[in-house]
Amino acid sequence: MSFGKILIRHDSCNYNIVTTILKAINMGFRIERGRITLTVAQAGIMAALVAVATFAVQVPIPATKGYLNFGDIMIFASALIFGPIVGGFAGGVGSALSDVAGGYASTYAPFTLIIKGAEGIIAGLIAKRGSKKRNILAVAVAGAEMVSGYFLAEFFGLSLGWAAATEVPFNILQIVAGGAIGIPISIVILKRLPETWIRQSQAREVGTA
Repeated sequence: MSFGKILIRHDSCNYNIVTTILKAINMGFRIERGRITLTVAQAGIMAALVAVATFAVQVPIPATKGYLNFGDIMIFASALIFGPIVGGFAGGVGSALSDVAGGYASTYAPFTLIIKGAEGIIAGLIAKRGSKKRNILAVAVAGAEMVSGYFLAEFFGLSLGWAAATEVPFNILQIVAGGAIGIPISIVILKRLPETWIRQSQAREVGTA
């Protein structure tokens, strides 16, 4: 075999390797773009549902000028189904939008964005599909963050002092309702979602085990 033929064969082999690598990278980019697009869609949909659920029922609390709502149901559903990224975005942005729409833009909205966002992230990180105990724990820990977060925000941030304590029972009620309704909703929705939505979003498994 001549030296020239060896070089041609060697170059051809290198070309095939490079082409294979480039195809693999391109496929990876396509998959990643698909995942990002899917996550953005999920986050937007769930944020809208959180905003509607939070705004739909508002019971004023005169002592703090806040309000009782049931948006936590959808926050927990978002986190348990789609995980911390979607849960955090939906919880923070959706709840804050409700505050803005309800006339709380200059008072509660900034705190809500952080507190409810953290609530969704924490719940999504702890929750696990197929583990009832983990999902209850997720609601409990995330709920504790929400209750304590608003108490501190009202006590120090809004300078309400001990009047902030009057809202604690209402926030606990929101968490209890959010978990009691949000977990079953998550189970039902996960059973009906397309497999690609569950797999690509790396959803937490929510079940009865």
